[in-house]
Amino acid sequence: MNEIRDAILSNSLDAIGGLAVPESYRAVLVRKDEQDMFQGLATKEKDPRKSLHVEEVPTPELGPGEAIVAVMASSVNYNTVWTSIFEPVSTFGFLERYGRVSELTRKHDLPYHVVGSDLAGVVLKVGPGVNRWKPGDQVVAHCLSVELEDPAGHDDTMMDPQQRIWGFETNFGGLAELALVKSNQLMPKPGHLSWEEAAAPGLVNSTAYRQLVSRNGANMKQGDTVLIWGASGGLGSYATQMALNGGAIPVCVVSSPEKAEIVRRMGAELVIDRSAEQYAFWKDEHTQDPREWQRLGKKIRELTGGEDVDIVFEHPGRETFGASVYVAKKGGTIVTCASTTGYMHSYDNRYLWMNLKRIVSSHFANYKEAWEANRLIEKGLIHPTLSKVYPMAEVGQAALDVHRNAHQGKVGVLTLAPEEGLGVRDPEKREQHLEAINRFRGA
Repeated sequence: MNEIRDAILSNSLDAIGGLAVPESYRAVLVRKDEQDMFQGLATKEKDPRKSLHVEEVPTPELGPGEAIVAVMASSVNYNTVWTSIFEPVSTFGFLERYGRVSELTRKHDLPYHVVGSDLAGVVLKVGPGVNRWKPGDQVVAHCLSVELEDPAGHDDTMMDPQQRIWGFETNFGGLAELALVKSNQLMPKPGHLSWEEAAAPGLVNSTAYRQLVSRNGANMKQGDTVLIWGASGGLGSYATQMALNGGAIPVCVVSSPEKAEIVRRMGAELVIDRSAEQYAFWKDEHTQDPREWQRLGKKIRELTGGEDVDIVFEHPGRETFGASVYVAKKGGTIVTCASTTGYMHSYDNRYLWMNLKRIVSSHFANYKEAWEANRLIEKGLIHPTLSKVYPMAEVGQAALDVHRNAHQGKVGVLTLAPEEGLGVRDPEKREQHLEAINRFRGA
């Protein structure tokens, strides 16, 4: 593994194809025999530091249409947290089902799960049938894994019945020194970014693009007013940038004065600090308080000059969904994914049905959407929002930060890269965007 890392660090990428693929590598994983370890604990009490392990694992067999990537850096997404606390269900059920699909997929059903749905690295080896990519290519990966044997997937690959999220519903994810991906997960690494910066946008940037910009999501247009929950976080920070770039007007909801300052640095002018407003959308575990929805709506109209929002960028889920439905304008759209505060949504249907509002579901992105989202990064129109970077040995703490919402933007993890700041191959372009990179790096 050291030989591979040294070749990448010295930019001897032409030599990568002549290097042997190691028989094993270090990876971040959860263990099947520990999937009940948090049974009986409340979600907030479950600690990823206890369930995420860094261990040496065998390198998986490379199949047709697949590639092995030497991973320089990765990042933590909320699906990493879900995997680590075995919620809403253990991911080993996903792996068992995937293992039954074919001889090729059987290798995914193991007593351990290598996690991670982002990476930036270098192609080490490709399998039969891979023509677009070759060893030595610097790449990032999106996390959509599809089989494309069903016609339903050929209009929108997210509709493929065999659609899965790599590193969450498949094995051999990106929080490791090596990763196994399908070749149609690969995209060019933006040359002006370091390894850890390039690894940060993947899942959340593509998710925000489909959810907010794509015709498969809210289909945002110029002039739309968009309420963005968690606007400084891993997902919301990209939605905020896309709203600003697309001529929309973001109304950014954050949870502290520090996070309010982050979105203002991004260029947002309309900001709601929940900690200052003290919204309490739930009276108790079973009862919501519509007066608090009304108070939020009033605050939005104060900021917008009397307008309600055209789009609600909704991802917290249970805690906020009733308010989201209420505050959307007549004919407006609530576009939803994730549900990090709970999946069982409750809202007053009168405000939806009688006001002709729409709830649109969104889940990750197809290859075209992911490619377009990555292109925005490459063009310097969207910037990584990376707040902190951990070594792989401390990935449990990185996941705990995300679990406890103690982070801002994305939390990165160095895998093969020995330190931050490496991997920039277009210094001139970086210089052009350095102010924005540094500003958003503090997100």
